Amino acid sequence: MYERIVVGTDCSERSQQAVDQAASLALLCDAELALVQGCGSPIVGVPMFVGDLSVNPELLTEGAEERLEAIAAPLRSQGLRVTVHPVAESGHAALCKTAADVDADLIVVGNRGMTGAGRFLGSVPNAVTHQAPCSVLIVTTD
Repeated sequence: MYERIVVGTDCSERSQQAVDQAASLALLCDAELALVQGCGSPIVGVPMFVGDLSVNPELLTEGAEERLEAIAAPLRSQGLRVTVHPVAESGHAALCKTAADVDADLIVVGNRGMTGAGRFLGSVPNAVTHQAPCSVLIVTTD
């Protein structure tokens, strides 16, 4: 059914629910699980005329690999094949990029941001559903 599943996490309890469901599905399908954390640029809303404000991607992802490895360790002990992907892009872009890079069959993401103001301002799950290179499973995490 699925060979490669990508799941996004911000390392919160809420996003762990999506990770848990993705891990369960990966176990059932004997699929590889890719854990992704988007580490987008901290420069937000800076006018374009300021000049070159490029940020070293390694600075953005610093510490993210260790956090993802901490989530991956117990999953690996269950027999899952898990890779970690700290990506220096926003959440939805990181998920879609990683899904394309690993040729994923499925992206799993929590539904946070799909209700209330996030629904109108844009959310990671909403953006993923519009830009994903594969199927998307949205897990209820509230």
